Amino acid sequence: MNNTNQNMNLDAVVVGAGFSGLYMLYRLREAGFSIRAFEAAADVGGVWYANRYPGARCDSESIIYNYTFSQELLQEWTWTSRYPEQTEILSYLNYVADKFDLRRDIQFNTRITAAHYDEVNNRWRIQMDDGTRLSAKYFITGVGCLSASNVPNFKGLDRFEGEWYHTGRWPHEKVDLKGKRVGVIGTGSSGIQSIPVIAEEAEHLTVFQRTPAYSTPARNYRYDPEFIRETKANYNAIKQQIRWSKMGYLHKVINDRSALDDTPEERLQEYEKVWKKGGLGFSQTYQDLMVDGTANETAGEFIRSKIDEIVKEPKVAEKLKPTYYYAAKRPVLDTNYYETYNRENVSLVDVKAAPIVEITSKGLRTSEAEYKLDVIVFATGYDAMTGPLFKIDIRGKGGIALKDKWADGTQTRTYLGIANAGFPNMFMITGPQSPSVLSNMPVSIEQHVEWIGDCIEFLRDHEVETIEADVEAEDAWSNHCSELADATLMTKVDSWYTGANIEGKARGLLIYVGGVGEYRKICNEVADKGYEGFSLIYSTSKETVS
Repeated sequence: MNNTNQNMNLDAVVVGAGFSGLYMLYRLREAGFSIRAFEAAADVGGVWYANRYPGARCDSESIIYNYTFSQELLQEWTWTSRYPEQTEILSYLNYVADKFDLRRDIQFNTRITAAHYDEVNNRWRIQMDDGTRLSAKYFITGVGCLSASNVPNFKGLDRFEGEWYHTGRWPHEKVDLKGKRVGVIGTGSSGIQSIPVIAEEAEHLTVFQRTPAYSTPARNYRYDPEFIRETKANYNAIKQQIRWSKMGYLHKVINDRSALDDTPEERLQEYEKVWKKGGLGFSQTYQDLMVDGTANETAGEFIRSKIDEIVKEPKVAEKLKPTYYYAAKRPVLDTNYYETYNRENVSLVDVKAAPIVEITSKGLRTSEAEYKLDVIVFATGYDAMTGPLFKIDIRGKGGIALKDKWADGTQTRTYLGIANAGFPNMFMITGPQSPSVLSNMPVSIEQHVEWIGDCIEFLRDHEVETIEADVEAEDAWSNHCSELADATLMTKVDSWYTGANIEGKARGLLIYVGGVGEYRKICNEVADKGYEGFSLIYSTSKETVS
C-alpha cells in the first residue's frame, strides 16, 4: 500500500517490518496512536525476508524465538522443529501480520532515506526514496542489527561472467547449482550453514576461508506433539525464565564453577555431554569461559579435538582449527559442517596464507593459484549494529548527523541503547549498547518495544512535548558498557561484534554484556524514576525536567 501524501502527519513512524517493526506498530496502534511502518522489501519479515540462502536457520530454539505478548498467538502457532528454518520463521511473521491486520499500516517497497529533526515544531521530517515526505512526533528505528550486507570490494568483480550472490541478499527463486563449480567466500554463520547444503548440489565446492570459526552441532530434531502440548501449557513460566535470564534463552550455566576446578577427565565428560546435546549451551558449560583465557582454552581445545575426530584429512583438519578465544566471536551452530570436508567434491583454501588478489572473468585468483568458478557466494557478513542506521541520513538538533556524532574515533555512545543525546523523540529498538545480538532477539525486541511504548504513553498522558537523553547519562551508560565488555574476552578478539570486519570502522563492542534480565531491571528503574537520565519538556509550561 503506497500513500504519497506530502502532508501526512503521524504520531510515530517506525522503520522496518521485521520482528521489531511489526510489534512496535501493533503496540502503538493498540494504544491509540497514529503510526506507520516503512519497509524497503516487498513484504514483512526483515532479515528473514532477505536471508534465504541454502541452509538458513535460526540458532535460537523455536519455542522461544517468537512473540510472547499474545497468549492467543502462542496457543495458535506450532513450530515443527527445534531450530526453525528461514521459511518457517517467515511464515510465522506473515501469520502475525495477518492475525493483527498489520499490513494496512505498512508501506512496502519504500526506503526511508532521511529523517531530520525540526527543532521549531519538535517533529521529525522524514523522506522516502519515492519522494514521499511526512512528519512524525516520534521516529523509531527497527532496522535490525544485521541487515546491512557487507560485500567486499574485490578487484574485478564487475568482470565476472558467472553468477554471484550474497547470503544476505539471496534471490527468491531457486538458484540452480547442479553441475556447477561454486566458490563460497567466508566461514561465519551463513557460510557454515550454507556450505553443507551447497556441497550436496554443486559439482564442486571450493571454500575460501580467512579465519576458521568454532562451530558446535545443532542436533536439530522435529518436535514431539506431547512436548508442544507441555510447552504451551507451561508458557507463562517459560516467558518469565527467558525474560529474566542472562541471554534470553532457556539454558543456564551448567556448572557454576571454573573449568579449571575440574580434572581434565572431568572436563572432557562435561564437554562431551553438552556436545552430544547440541545447541548454544556449549559456552555455558562452565561459568568462567568468557572471562578467563585459560579456562576458555579448555573449551577451544575440546572443539579442535572434535575437528580432528571428524575430518579425515589431517591437513584440512588443521586449517579448520580456530585459535582465538572460543565464543569471543559469534559461536556458530551447524549440521554436518565439518563432515562436509570429507566429501570428494569439496576443497578448502586458506586465504589468510594466500589472499584473494582479484575476481577474474572465469573465477577467482589468489596469490598462489587461480580457481575456475561458475558461481561465487559471498558469505561475508554484515556491517553490524551501526551500519543499518547509517543507511539513513538521520540528523538531530543543530543538523548534526548521527553518523558524525558516532564518527569521532571513540566508541559509539547511547543511553540504554535506546536513545541518543541530541536526538529528541527518537528511539532505537535493540540499538548499539543494548543486549541485542548477545541475546535471543525476540526477547530483547519485546522488552524494547514495551519500554518504548510505555514511555510514549507516559509522554502523551503527561503532555510532554519532547524526551531526550542527557549527555551525562549517555556518557555514564557508555562507560558502564565498556567496563563490562573489557572484563570479558570478547574485546580481546577482532570480530564483527567489534566492527573489525569493516575497513575504517571504529572499534568497540557495542553490546551490553550484563544480561537481558539485569538490563530489563535497569530500564524499569529508569522509567520508575520518571525517566531518569532524560530531559523532558512539557507541552504547556515548556518546563524542562531532567
